[in-house]
Amino acid sequence: MKKFHLSILFSILFFGLSFSQDFVLSGKIVDAITQAPLEASTIYAESVKDSALVSYTVSDQKGVFELEGDTSLKEVNVFFSYNGYKPHYIKVKLESQVDLGKVQLEEQAQELEGVLIVGDRVPITIKKDTLEFNADSFKTKPDANVEDVLKKLPGVEVDSDGKITVNGKEVDQVLVNGQVFFSNDPKVATKSLPKDIISKIQISDTKTKEQEFSGEEGEGETKTINLTIKEDKNKGYMGRMAAGYGTDERYQLNGLLNYFSNKKRLSFIASSNNINNSGFSYDEIYDMVGNTNGGYSGAQESGLINNFGNGITTSSNLGTSYANAEKGEYKIDANYFFGYSDSYNDQKTSRENILPDSRYFTENESNFEGSTNSNRGAANIEYDVDETLRVSLQPSMSVNRTNSVNRNNTFSTDEEGDLINSNNRITVNDGFQRNFSNRLSVMKKLDTIGKLITFTFSNDNSENKSTSNLNSVREIFGDDPSVENVDQLSDINNKNNSYELEARYRQPLTTKLFLDIGYEFKNEHRDNTKDVMDYDVDDNRYSQFNEALSSDFNFVNIQQSPFLGLRHNGDKLNLRVNASYVMTELDNQDFLQGTSFSKSYKNLLLRSRLRYSLGKNSRIYLRYDSRLSLPSVSQLQPVPNVNNPLNVVIGNPNLLPSVNHGIDLNYNNYNWKERSGVFFYTGLDIQKDRVSAISTTDENFLRTTRYTNIDGNYSGYGGVGYSKQIKKDSLYTLKFNVRPRLSYGRQVSFTNGVELKAKRFDVTPYVSTTYNYKEVLEIEPGYGISFNNTTYNLDNIEDVEYTSQNANLRVTSYWPKNLIWGNDLQYSYNGNVGPGFRKDALFWNMSLGLQILEDKGTLKVLAYDLLDQNINTRRTTGEDFIQDYQGTVLQQYFMASFTYKFDQFGGKKPDMGSRGRRYYN
Repeated sequence: MKKFHLSILFSILFFGLSFSQDFVLSGKIVDAITQAPLEASTIYAESVKDSALVSYTVSDQKGVFELEGDTSLKEVNVFFSYNGYKPHYIKVKLESQVDLGKVQLEEQAQELEGVLIVGDRVPITIKKDTLEFNADSFKTKPDANVEDVLKKLPGVEVDSDGKITVNGKEVDQVLVNGQVFFSNDPKVATKSLPKDIISKIQISDTKTKEQEFSGEEGEGETKTINLTIKEDKNKGYMGRMAAGYGTDERYQLNGLLNYFSNKKRLSFIASSNNINNSGFSYDEIYDMVGNTNGGYSGAQESGLINNFGNGITTSSNLGTSYANAEKGEYKIDANYFFGYSDSYNDQKTSRENILPDSRYFTENESNFEGSTNSNRGAANIEYDVDETLRVSLQPSMSVNRTNSVNRNNTFSTDEEGDLINSNNRITVNDGFQRNFSNRLSVMKKLDTIGKLITFTFSNDNSENKSTSNLNSVREIFGDDPSVENVDQLSDINNKNNSYELEARYRQPLTTKLFLDIGYEFKNEHRDNTKDVMDYDVDDNRYSQFNEALSSDFNFVNIQQSPFLGLRHNGDKLNLRVNASYVMTELDNQDFLQGTSFSKSYKNLLLRSRLRYSLGKNSRIYLRYDSRLSLPSVSQLQPVPNVNNPLNVVIGNPNLLPSVNHGIDLNYNNYNWKERSGVFFYTGLDIQKDRVSAISTTDENFLRTTRYTNIDGNYSGYGGVGYSKQIKKDSLYTLKFNVRPRLSYGRQVSFTNGVELKAKRFDVTPYVSTTYNYKEVLEIEPGYGISFNNTTYNLDNIEDVEYTSQNANLRVTSYWPKNLIWGNDLQYSYNGNVGPGFRKDALFWNMSLGLQILEDKGTLKVLAYDLLDQNINTRRTTGEDFIQDYQGTVLQQYFMASFTYKFDQFGGKKPDMGSRGRRYYN
């Protein structure tokens, strides 16, 4: 019976290969007049009958191309396209080898009359700094979203959390018609917008406001994706609604409405759920499930959710977004969100604390409950006074309220297991936070060869108020037992007002070399007041002012930074070198404690960027940065923090700023012809005068922690990535990735006067693949194993070595028609966690969806954590500890849901031939 099933599967996967033939079309593309080769021209073949894409490739540096494919077609239309040139096509009868000879393209004249424009159908166009994909050229499952088509693009990877990378570079924003869609979180657009309204997918290096205005290329560290809406879909509305309810009272409700009118867009989003879901995804099969490790993945960054980030959260949010633009005049986008959430998390930690001559162990169990509500708004406004003058304004504001209760039960034992101390405490917090920030930029072009002047003013004004009640009982056991009770009420008010002014002037020295000079001024003022009142039993209220734990702290930071820079903008070499001389004046004063500190610092900081293009396909990036980091108020404030009576923390007002020196190297190369790519990256960060903890632990394992500046800390990373895509006509697509990576570092601290050094070295090989058969069956396996090693400089401390493994398998079937069956399995193994913590688990989600109402509706049944094995355990190591953690996660539940989609687009539709062929006469 098993052999029979295997034979059927084999037939399904490879049926049709005997009816197809391999073909290779070769030739050379040149300029019709100069005969110069045209590198990175796009060559693609389509079916004569229905214009379905058969295969595509690009020409090399000599204009030579080889278009390979496997199809049952006898003849195809072959198109040749190059930016700025007239498209050209010929009909070709397919044979195993066809030499098309020299193909000559003519430059595109302004007059388009009588010319066949096929550019809308070109699958890929390679411009100077932009990759452009035609969304319709990449076949996906019915009713796919943008994320689904991104997974089909060569060089583009989308992981299970929705993070997007292009040849190893992370995508940090996704725009719609050149403007922000709700927020800067890319997943909001890629998971909510359907593929069938998208015309072009453009990928370029992320640019600053100044680079956008001056027309410079981005620095290449991150990528931006711009989605252009189809002309016939750019006037009307698109809506999505979903509702689900399941066992254990799990539920989800969400809705999205977008109105498009050319450059104008108005959007609304709403969601409510108790399954840790961000609420803006409409995947028919894998959405409407919670995050596996407790807490949100990306939801806070999107601005849609405000929560504590741990455990299980019940949330509701409502948001609106507006965008409009008029080329050469203005561009505006704005958004507002309201969010409410309740979170709870039960966690357990087991910690081994390292001392110079011994060790002790701390066990902690805690229960956390908290709620937040938040209002957030932001806008981006650009106004072009004329072609040479642009004003940019970016205001942002938020108001949040938080409430939480945290219960902790902690005890410590020595190496023999004898109980030394314990602490039971309850902390109740009621907080209010507000923040307003703004950035105003004025940019003026002084000529047409690159002379530019820029003025920027920015501010950041925030206030954080909280009322905290601490009720604690600390017991010391042994020969000299004692009990200490603490019952305190603290009122805290932190204010931070920061203002920055920058002026920058750019002078062209040659057509490719520019001089930048400028000046930055920053004034930062922090005020921190803390009034601690002890409970008076006689008065039955908090009436005893605790002066030793209270403070009235003032921190002033004034920085002046003249800078000088050179930049070279070449066809292959882009170079930025910048030097700034930072003069820092710090003034700290505690009026209540009677302490003060003032000092001046002078630092020369260097920054450089180098990008060298080895061709259209490959680039080398090199970056060096030196950065100044100031200590936080809590690290500076010389007042004991007794929130944890077993570890009292005291700040140090004499701390110096730390300087981080970072260097990164990146190489990437993608061969569009072979649909394969490789990238390499490595980096090192060295920390000078790092603010580090120094601790003193007494015989009762009561710890006092202070701060000082320490040298010798560093961290580094490196990795290689290789990807390959194999496509056989419309039969199947195979895509696989190999991505080994490593990280290392050293952390230095002091405990009981002895220096501790912890060196960490981790290696993680990872491999994954995606197999898609006719958009009917998709199989996505992946496996990674991590080898972790931490060594210490003290002889009495053993090295920590452990292995963790992660394997995942996603299988999705779209057969029979309108039925979608998905299985998502994840296996995790955490080696060397302590007793009482689960080491491994198999996490399995299963969904079955049925598309109805002409594919506008989807009925779905979901089984979450089918085997009831979901865990949230992990091991971490530091300079003086080894810790195991386990926290609350979503448990098994089953949910039924219904999703409905409604669209209505109007306006005059273009005259369309098959697959969007457009004629101009």
